[in-house]
Amino acid sequence: MIPLSILDLSPVSEGSTAAQALRNSLDLAKLADELGYTRYWVAEHHNLPAIASSAPDIMIGQICAVTKRIRVGSGGVMLPNHAPLMVAERFKVLEALYPGRIDLGLGRAPGTDPATSHMLRRRQGISEEDDFLERFQELMLLETRSFPEGHPFAKVRAMPSDVALPPIYLLGSSDYSAQLAGQIGAAFAFAHHFATFDAVEAMKLYRDNFRPSIAHKGPYAILATHVVCADTDAEAERLATTVDLNFVRRARGEYLPLSSPEDAAKYDYAPVDRARIAQNRSRLSVGAPAAVKARLEPLIAATNANELMVTSMLYDHQARRHSYELLKQAFG
Repeated sequence: MIPLSILDLSPVSEGSTAAQALRNSLDLAKLADELGYTRYWVAEHHNLPAIASSAPDIMIGQICAVTKRIRVGSGGVMLPNHAPLMVAERFKVLEALYPGRIDLGLGRAPGTDPATSHMLRRRQGISEEDDFLERFQELMLLETRSFPEGHPFAKVRAMPSDVALPPIYLLGSSDYSAQLAGQIGAAFAFAHHFATFDAVEAMKLYRDNFRPSIAHKGPYAILATHVVCADTDAEAERLATTVDLNFVRRARGEYLPLSSPEDAAKYDYAPVDRARIAQNRSRLSVGAPAAVKARLEPLIAATNANELMVTSMLYDHQARRHSYELLKQAFG
């Protein structure tokens, strides 16, 4: 059976706090560890009231401290926001403390709006162009100590120097990301939960372009998708109205905490909102365990995914816990 993993954005619900959302993530990670999920990734987003996850490296250490076996990683560290040396050192420290349990997932986007991105990067010498590949190459040169003799970075060592970087995964939602992940020999996590690009084509592009690297001898593809699972189809549909309203508001530039299903039911949706919900529902799996499994299995087969990673942006934390319990039962 396909390995199951979790992508957690630490969602903030209306009437609650971001601090509580982070504590909920620790609670959910402990449950995932007990249930036998393969890995637990936390995201990096900034200036978004609905998402508390802004410092994945800190959360990774906290999650590892309260779990026993599950792999924990970043989904992902947004490399444009950070100096490669800092990323290398922080993840080497995590790997030293929790050997064999850390993943380094890297993203190409800043994970925020332009003004916040500027604040994150203004001391780094901002470039208007996409410098992800340059930063990635610097990270790899640090790890392999391959800067040429005489280069100003040739004697720089990412500490602790006797600890290897954790496995690297490239996150993406486009054809470019899929091809790039293959060309640099990274594992690939495709963001089907928000991507407009076809997941099947993305996975094919990744495998067709894969070149073996030090970290990965062969391709490894994770399909990240959004699931709302409940005891009945009707209850799952009720819970998913939170996701519907959140998507509508984000399309309007309104990044608010998650609303309850009751408030979502009262919302006055315009025809364009209904169209957006229908579009997003094509990427969302909603229902009782059997229905969710029946919807996901053809997608898994078509993409030839090695692993399924699930996110669930639900208002109620207990409902989110139960969704992951039911999903694990469905897939065994």
